[in-house]
Parts: sequence; C-alpha cells; structure tokens
Amino acid sequence: MKIPSAFVYSSTRMLLATLTSLFVTILLGPWFIKKLYELKTGQSIRVDDCPLLVELHQKKKETPTMGGILILFSMVVSLILWMDLKSSFTLILFITTLWLGLLGGYDDYLKLKYKNSKGLSAKKKFILQNLLGALIALYLFCPPLTKALGSGGWFTPPVAKEQITIVKKESGRVEYAGVTLSTRGYMSRYFLPCVKDPVVILKGAGIIFGILFTTFVITGSSNGVNLTDGLDGLASGCLVMVAGVLGLFAFLANNLEMARYLNVIYIEQSGEIAVYMFAMIGACLGFLWYNGYPAQVFMGDTGSLSLGGIIGVSAILLRREVLFALVGGIFVVETLSVILQVGSYKLRNKRRIFLCTPLHHHFEYKGWPETKIVLRFWIVSLILAIFGIASLKFQ
Repeated sequence: MKIPSAFVYSSTRMLLATLTSLFVTILLGPWFIKKLYELKTGQSIRVDDCPLLVELHQKKKETPTMGGILILFSMVVSLILWMDLKSSFTLILFITTLWLGLLGGYDDYLKLKYKNSKGLSAKKKFILQNLLGALIALYLFCPPLTKALGSGGWFTPPVAKEQITIVKKESGRVEYAGVTLSTRGYMSRYFLPCVKDPVVILKGAGIIFGILFTTFVITGSSNGVNLTDGLDGLASGCLVMVAGVLGLFAFLANNLEMARYLNVIYIEQSGEIAVYMFAMIGACLGFLWYNGYPAQVFMGDTGSLSLGGIIGVSAILLRREVLFALVGGIFVVETLSVILQVGSYKLRNKRRIFLCTPLHHHFEYKGWPETKIVLRFWIVSLILAIFGIASLKFQ
C-alpha cells in the first residue's frame, strides 16, 4: 500500500503531530490524573525562603504532580507516528526527551517518596544536564564521532546550505544551488535576528567555545523552564509560543526556496524539528486543559526539565540561540531573577532585590492575582514571539 504523498510533507506531519499529541493528552488526562491521585503525588510547597507561599499555595498542596509524563508520552507517540525515525534530528530529540524526562522523573519521585525531601541535589542534576549537553555538542562539532555514528544509516550527520541561488537549466527547469556545509561547518556559524550572514564563524580552538556554549544553552534552557513552572499554566502557555516560533523557523529552513527568499540557512531534514515542536504545542495545549487555573495537575520536574531541554536543543540545531533567548525571554528573566537574588543575598549581607523569586512569586507577594500574573506573562511571551517572527522580514 502506497502512502499518500501528502503525508511526506513536513507541513502535513506538523499538523498531524499537533492533533495527535493534543488529543492523546486530553483523552488520557482524566485517567492519568486519577492514577496520580491514587498514588498521592501531591505538590510540595516551599517554606524556607518564601513562607508566604504556604498561605498563597495551600490549596495546591494535594494537587498531583508528575503530569509531565503525560506530555512526554503524547509527544513520543507523535514522534513515532509522524517523524522520520532515521533522521539524526529525530534521534537527538528523542534522546533529549528520554534523558531529561528520566532525570526529572527521578527528582519528582524522591520528593514524593521522602517527606520534606528536596529531591535530587542541584549539583547532581546540573552534572547530568551538562553531560547530555556535552554529548550532543561533541556529536555536532567532532567530525570523526559524527562520521562513525552515521556510518550505518542512523545518526547520519545533518548538512546545510548557505548563499542559495537560483540556477536555470537549458530545459527551462529551475534548480537551487548553494555552498554545502558539513555538520561542523554549519554548527560553527552563529546568527543574530535580523542579520542575514553569520556574525561569528568558529575556527580551530574556537570549537571548544562552541561545545561549551552548546552545553550552556541546553542546561540553561532546561533550568529556565523549570524555574518558570510555578503557577497554573504559566510554563505551558509560554512553551506554546516558543515552540511555535522555533517550529516555524525549522519549517522554513527545510525548504530551499523559502530559505533563499528569507535569507536563512537551509538545514536538511530540519522539518523533523518542526514536527516535534508542533507536537509539543499540541501536548502543552492539551495539558493546559487540566493545568489551567485552578490546576488539576502539575507537570513537575518530569515535564519542565525535559521540555526546556528540548527547545534548547532545537534552537541549537537550527542555529538560533540568540533568537531563542529573545522569544524565550520569560524563561531568561525568570532565571536571571533567581541569579540576581542569590548573588545579592550572598554579596550584600543577606539583602534581597525581589520579595521572592522566581519573578512570578515576586508579583504574588505584591498582591497580584495568580491568573493576572499568568495572563500578563503569556502576553509578554506572545509579543516576544511576534518580534521573533518579524525578524525574518528584516534580514
């Protein structure tokens, strides 16, 4: 039986992946939440540095966590059904999902099993996150390893093209030509929004910086989403915006004509990234069905660590790290608020900048209703996403 050609196109598979993860999440949601209640996976509340949270979030104490399992399951279902399982991008994203999902799940498990436990230590989580980032960076930047892993057809190194031009044949047919880049070649290029050409091209020992920066982006993104996940629907809604922008860029980068017209680098098989980003959109929208205020379930570290890592890895594969910092500005600001708070507390004789961090808790302390904080953060995230998309027309 021949598969209809429409199912080969990444645009079709993006839509199908969105619908698949959306309906899987919504349909399995009631059964899954019931099981979590039976397992008594209630949410723990911080009491050490922000005691007012006990009063503000008391009603959340019995709400089950580890809902990220449902999100990741629906995304993996979409991956299996609609993505090219031999694509290096598919395999990298799947490994990221599995690695960080297990890490976050074990962290949640420890919090639930042992009363008053803070879960896996921050140091151990940081090491395991950095290990994943380093392995992905080594695969992308080290040609011998890339070639060895792709020799059997699996993990075939991705390639890219830049300076794409139209070539008209004598027969009248139009073809596209450009400078072909190896995996290391295109990974060594760094782009800024609104700028056509790469602003930095790493060479020689500069590759070490590339490996370190790639590891930093993956770890920082994973932790950024984890810190943002503190109010009903906050992280899920922001992830929808960010995944939408990255998915759009991945889709455009997979089309030679579009890439030439918009002056973006062409990345072969980046359509698989677009499919997975839209699977994330569907999964997060389905999760919001139950996670919106008042939440029936929280994603926990199982979801936040892995989803943050996935969008970070996607931004790296698309060479859009700076764009990601822009459209994911909410995650960046939430992380910076924690860093500044800790730095101020240690260096300024226990003086704090914010009433409580991450930043969304600061506004809670100021008396803002939870729904207003979430809605305004969503609006800011949407504005940043629009700026990110608009950057396509200014390069």
